[in-house]
Amino acid sequence: MKQVVLKSGNVSQQQIAAVEPKPPTVVERTQPKTRQFQVTYRVVHSTPGRVRFRIPRIAHDSNYAQRLQRLLAAEPQVTSVRLKPAAASVVIRYLPGEPDSQMRSRLGKVIQLATNAALTIPGNITSTQPENSAKPGDWSRLKLPTLATLISLVSGPLGLSFHPLILGGTIALATIPVARRALESITQERRLNVDFLDLAAITIITAQRHFLTSCSMLGLIELGEAIRERTARSSRNQTLDLLSSLAQFVWVERNGEKQQIPIEQVQPEDTVIVYPGNQIPVDGQILQGKALIDEQRLTGEAMPVVRSEGDSVYASTLVREGQLYILAERMGADTLAGRTLKLLQDAPVHDTRVENYAAKIADRMVLPTLLLGGVIFALTRNAARAASILTIDFATGIRVSVPTTVMAAMLSAARQGILLRSGRALEQLARVDAIVFDKTGTLTQGDVAIIGITTADPAISELEVLRLAAAAEQRITHPVAEAVMRYANYQEVIVPQRGEWDYQVGLGIQAQIEGQTVLVGSERFLVKEGIDLESFYTAHPEVKTTGYPTIYVASNGRLLGILQYTDPLRPESAEVIAMLRDEIGAEIHILTGDNCQRAAVVAAQLNIPPSHTHAEAFPQRKAEVVQQLHEAGKTVAFVGDGLNDSAALAYADVSVSFRDGSDIARETADVVLMQNNLRGLVEAIAIARNAKQIIRQNTNIVAVPNLSGLAIAATVGLNPMTATLINNGSSVIAGVNGLRPALKGDKATIDVEATSD
Repeated sequence: MKQVVLKSGNVSQQQIAAVEPKPPTVVERTQPKTRQFQVTYRVVHSTPGRVRFRIPRIAHDSNYAQRLQRLLAAEPQVTSVRLKPAAASVVIRYLPGEPDSQMRSRLGKVIQLATNAALTIPGNITSTQPENSAKPGDWSRLKLPTLATLISLVSGPLGLSFHPLILGGTIALATIPVARRALESITQERRLNVDFLDLAAITIITAQRHFLTSCSMLGLIELGEAIRERTARSSRNQTLDLLSSLAQFVWVERNGEKQQIPIEQVQPEDTVIVYPGNQIPVDGQILQGKALIDEQRLTGEAMPVVRSEGDSVYASTLVREGQLYILAERMGADTLAGRTLKLLQDAPVHDTRVENYAAKIADRMVLPTLLLGGVIFALTRNAARAASILTIDFATGIRVSVPTTVMAAMLSAARQGILLRSGRALEQLARVDAIVFDKTGTLTQGDVAIIGITTADPAISELEVLRLAAAAEQRITHPVAEAVMRYANYQEVIVPQRGEWDYQVGLGIQAQIEGQTVLVGSERFLVKEGIDLESFYTAHPEVKTTGYPTIYVASNGRLLGILQYTDPLRPESAEVIAMLRDEIGAEIHILTGDNCQRAAVVAAQLNIPPSHTHAEAFPQRKAEVVQQLHEAGKTVAFVGDGLNDSAALAYADVSVSFRDGSDIARETADVVLMQNNLRGLVEAIAIARNAKQIIRQNTNIVAVPNLSGLAIAATVGLNPMTATLINNGSSVIAGVNGLRPALKGDKATIDVEATSD
């Protein structure tokens, strides 16, 4: 088979285009009666409430795309529309109701209807409600309780007269949310919850015309719910689509002829041709050719790999150099990239609000409290004493203080450059006992750097080796070549001009420099060219044992020296890993798409055992490792920054990324380190555990006075107003204590024991 060689420069896309046949002209059929274009489309993926269509026309007809978006937005059940003209796709979310098949059929009719340019579309409809729109009016729930409290104050302590029906009616309206939650718990969950207890107490107290008491209780209840809603994540995750950037037309060879066809028409066993600079559109096996392939979208690794005849290649990866003939095996959703998308879409969805601790307490306290209140009423026939029992319910204080603490902790984290997207993320951070790190760009700097030069002879200077290597590598678009040039600039080396040169994919480069024939490349390349390396290995045995990748430099048939390179660790990585392991007690894992040798080098530098090092992992494997740790009983945090990390981020109990990470990783993450420094992870865990300590303190602040009040109410009796004062007073104190994380002087410290529930 013919060796792929680029001589005296790279082949441009324009040169390739000049020798290949032009894409066929697409002629759309028209219907005889309407004279409208019949639009070709297909369903790429669908789940209940969401469907993705591939519509080639929107890639080249912006007017049609605009009409389609506005028509879809006008559909009453459609909640969001996201068009991607470059990918010729549209993602539609809709409210459940009618069967999904009927909804897809109706949307298909809209796709056809959008061809009518004369169609009148309401001008105010341009897009649907954004995916990340928050529920309207988190604080609006406080309007009626506040109004009821004001009326009670005016008619009570201030002496103005309001008819009891007005007061009772206002309180009844304000209590509707509590009643609705209580009813839902009874009908859907078949249990009595804290809202039922609150509803009973408010009803009895209001019936006895203790309006201010019931209003103050109701106000605190709804304040707690409002704050809890504010701890919910404010935006939905974007969907990772590794296939969305693929070209819509691909070259294939059929019956000995090359032709360009829409990507949807590629069939298994087709021979797909991929040129330099193009993405591979299918999963398959190389029939002919050799290429340097960038697999970063799938593996996260910046270093491209060489693939040749017989090797497997994957959709969404990029051919940097060389040309391939690929036997197509899997297309679209069946490719590795497509399965990764499906994996992400099937990731578990959690309630992102802070956990409802009040409901947990109510599960244990509702029936005993109701029974005690019933016994007191049966013995005394005093509804006020029974109401006092129901008023002291413990849950109100927890309902207010826990969300307040979480919000204060989120504010404290934001001041330190840590974005916590939800209350649930904070709670999970406090429990984390296993942390999985992506390697490239997370533990390392994500870029190749030269770390040392070794010469074959003491008479040869390191700068001479670097000078010739830089001369040969100049203007080569390869990460290692770029690293050599950066290092030469840093060392202020004057790089000579390069004469005639031959670049062999996956091997190296031969160049004429100042009358010398210089070879720069891999060990295999120099051995192939007849360069003796054994004497060098004898003098420098450490070269074979360090594990660092090596570039060899020879001139006129003689080895001059080597350059070793690596993706260096972040400056803070070793310190952070030690703190997480020793002070926090977390189990540390590395999960990377890189090869085993390079993964082992990084693991050794960070004292991570081989059993916790997972190499050569595609996105699906990364998600599997996270799931396995979760199933083993671990609370798992995953830290990553790339497209390929998104599935693992979605399956982790808490996911962490960087401000400068990929868009999808940043959007998927529960925690974003805005200063791009791993120390932020340690600080985030410290803040979370400190918040958990305060929550425990608040539980005691609420429990002690309420238990005392309950004992008094059950024995000698307690006025409902006094009971409310005890209950609400402890709630306010606990709420104020919960604000401590937001105070600048309250510095979080790591509490190892805070992981236990």
